[in-house]
Amino acid sequence: MQSTAPAGRREWAGLAVLTLPTVLLSMDISVLYVALPHLSTDLGANATQQLWILDIYSFLLAGFLVTMGTLGDRIGRRKLLFVGAVAFAAASALAAYSTSAEMLIATRAIMGVAGATLMPSTLALISNMFRDPKQQGVAIALWASCLQAGGALGPVVGGVLLQSFGWGAVFLVAVPIMALLLIAGPFLLPEYRDTNAGRLDLTSVALSLAALLPVIYGVKELARSGVDPLPVAAVVTGVAFGVVFGLRQRRLTSPLLDLRLFANPRFSAALGIMLIAGAGLAGIFLPVSQYVQLVEGHSPMATGLWLIPVGASIGIGAMVAPKVAEKVRPRGAIGGGLALSVVGFVLLTLVGPGTGMPALIPGIVLIYLGAGPAIALGTGLVVGSVEPDKAGSAASMSETSNQLGAALGIAAFGAIATAAYQSRISVPGGVAGDTADTARVSLADATSAADDLPAGQGGQLLDAAHEAFTGALTVSALVGGAVFLILAFVAAKSLRDVDPAGRSEATREEETHDADSAHVPQQELD
Repeated sequence: MQSTAPAGRREWAGLAVLTLPTVLLSMDISVLYVALPHLSTDLGANATQQLWILDIYSFLLAGFLVTMGTLGDRIGRRKLLFVGAVAFAAASALAAYSTSAEMLIATRAIMGVAGATLMPSTLALISNMFRDPKQQGVAIALWASCLQAGGALGPVVGGVLLQSFGWGAVFLVAVPIMALLLIAGPFLLPEYRDTNAGRLDLTSVALSLAALLPVIYGVKELARSGVDPLPVAAVVTGVAFGVVFGLRQRRLTSPLLDLRLFANPRFSAALGIMLIAGAGLAGIFLPVSQYVQLVEGHSPMATGLWLIPVGASIGIGAMVAPKVAEKVRPRGAIGGGLALSVVGFVLLTLVGPGTGMPALIPGIVLIYLGAGPAIALGTGLVVGSVEPDKAGSAASMSETSNQLGAALGIAAFGAIATAAYQSRISVPGGVAGDTADTARVSLADATSAADDLPAGQGGQLLDAAHEAFTGALTVSALVGGAVFLILAFVAAKSLRDVDPAGRSEATREEETHDADSAHVPQQELD
């Protein structure tokens, strides 16, 4: 049996150190939303290069998570964390002083690979440092809060740094954070590796990348430009390589990803819940942020400030989840939280000309607040359902589900919102054909088209576009509410035998048997 001795001050200080790269990594995905126009002007980046500057980081981060999580189990989680920290800091410094778009794309790619070493290492080390179930639940909740808060803080931090220092500062901020990790880490963080792990199968690494990268690319492109042969082919190709990858893992004695993990119902259920919940959160955030910026007319910086409560709310939901789970069990905390999110989706359906921000902000806050237990407790269930030597693999699967869920959510809700907008937009009769066709594509296109029209016509077009997009937001909220309602029932059913410590009924019986056996006299055992 594993020791469940309570953690001390050293472990909690180590957790504080581990939260730093966690916030930074998620923040680096969203921080470029406000920095991209500035750096694109300085570097002369065209539209295609801008997309790669934004996406290459998240592509490679998601693609290498499985490989790096398993590599950490083999060579040491702390060692991999430190190697990744050095690489991330160096790449960030190079990115800050990029002299061309190509150089920035290359450094962002290195940052993505380095980030993939950091994310699963931080979570896996937490599972080693906190063996007491209650403390582990709190520690993972803190980690999950930082992960979600970083994404929400990205545009705000980016806006502040841009105003004071320029776009290079959004990358340079990583250097002191990683330096602190490297200085304090050796004193506060333990090392852990699986001494029985076999060699890393490079063929499996290649197959995992061939499976994940095309799927993520295809999903993102489908969200951006709609159904097109290339992204569809990419998704199909990725799925095909995924099948080959799975077949190979079943034949290996030391697989890159142990598929037996999915035989554990807690592992599979928690992973699925986080995947779909993450998709809903990322998906609904897209039309909400567009509404604040394009309908309400706020600047990117002001939009980030308006949406700060979103990051705070999911952090609060994640932090209170372990305490709630002690009283109503994880299925009650997760299911109840998702039901609260449904109330938030209902509030979003009330957004209109007279109820815009007063309905929208409480609605999105309730959605993220209610999702907090699913993210925090779900992560704990995924990592806690495996043996310590598999924690890196489990952590990488948890992070991969988050990344893939976000991509799927943006694609799905983007398609829903676009279709709803296009079916509702009623272009004023005086607007010319080409301009009218442009306005029917999206709210952003309608806003751009209105700028080229006389004031009266432009105002009428904007009113029509805003009305259509508000209707699209309502449709997105209805779909999200229905999905989360179903997910709440799934959580209540699939996690019904899990106790407040995250153990299943079978695990409790096994632990009871082990404890009883430990007190039986030796002659009886013989």
